[in-house]
Amino acid sequence: MSNPFDMNALGAMLSQLGAMLQSGGGDQGPVNWELAQRTAREGLAAQGDPGVSKDERVAILAAIQLAETWLDSVTTFPSESVEGQAWSRSAWLEHTAPAWKTIVTPIAEHVQSVTSAGPLGASGTADIDLNSIELPPALRDAFPGGIPAEAAAMLGPLLNMAQQMGASMFGMQLGQGLAALSTQVLGSADVGVPLTTDHRPTLVPANVAAFTEGLGIDADEVRLYLALREAAHQRLFTHVPWLRSRLEAAIDAYARGIHVDTDRLHTLMQEIDPAALQDPNQLADMLGADAFTPADTPEQQAALARLETLLALIEGWVDDVVSQAALNRLPAGDRLRETMRRRRAAGGPAERTFASLVGLELRPRALREAAAFWALLRQDRSMDGVDALWSHPDLLPTHDDLDDPMAFLVRSAEQPEDFS
Repeated sequence: MSNPFDMNALGAMLSQLGAMLQSGGGDQGPVNWELAQRTAREGLAAQGDPGVSKDERVAILAAIQLAETWLDSVTTFPSESVEGQAWSRSAWLEHTAPAWKTIVTPIAEHVQSVTSAGPLGASGTADIDLNSIELPPALRDAFPGGIPAEAAAMLGPLLNMAQQMGASMFGMQLGQGLAALSTQVLGSADVGVPLTTDHRPTLVPANVAAFTEGLGIDADEVRLYLALREAAHQRLFTHVPWLRSRLEAAIDAYARGIHVDTDRLHTLMQEIDPAALQDPNQLADMLGADAFTPADTPEQQAALARLETLLALIEGWVDDVVSQAALNRLPAGDRLRETMRRRRAAGGPAERTFASLVGLELRPRALREAAAFWALLRQDRSMDGVDALWSHPDLLPTHDDLDDPMAFLVRSAEQPEDFS
């Protein structure tokens, strides 16, 4: 018996699939970066992007310049003598995009590798029996009697492409997360990882102003405290050349252990309406908040501990150095220190959104322990001795050392302060 079908309906469906696949450009990697950037820009435009006024720029640059002077007395890592920067939210998106590529790609590659072998996986179309898989409802309704050979010849190539659309989905997720982050980040370094390579301390005036609201602290004092933190981060990553690659390796190891809910992704691939993909705001709801979660294995727990410990050591050093620089200079220094500790340890709403969409948390869970470690070390050693721990990764304390810093001090007491 012949299988009637509507070629006009088929043509419309092919056009819809084609538009979906072309919407992100020709990016063939695990993340469609063109789509990610466009989604981020559209999301930011919807939330608002105040420009940077001349007065704001002058105030930011002055705060950074003063912060650099104060830091000279509390760390051996010198300033690079580069001028600070004041960015709009869109400038933050643009200038940090290369770093996010490096950070997110290992996660996306892992997601791609574990989803490519599913029922809508990456096997060639020649091996796919289109009548044996569960098609999207629109296609299933168009061919109630099954897909005839002539239609399969037309559908096969596009369905094979549709099976590869994970890069576009991940790109939209990333764009949503970055748009949310751009409205809350205070500078280029406050997420804990280096997002720039020019070593220039940078603040985002619109977000600094929003952060200041409700604190009951003078805006100039808040700006200077944040400038201290930003400048301290930049000094650390500038003068510890191995730190960036070490962080990237820790993120890569963590990514390899992320659990992907493949059942949910495959169901989504089967039921998704291509037209709905034109509205990226629907993607988070379709996937759910826990599509990407750390696997509960000893290897993944160890990888997560290494990443969190390194983030905590970085944040703890910055916390301690800034505290020393602000001592007897900023009346609200202690209040601001506690505010920033809670903000970094808990993560703001945007950080949580980013973590749920991309599967990566950048929270230094052992921040207080790390800050206490650096403070104790400062009491035990000279400034040179404190900073010398950063001369090699093997000299830094482990996760267990943060729980028992005195044991670390005793164990390393015989080492000279100059570890070079």
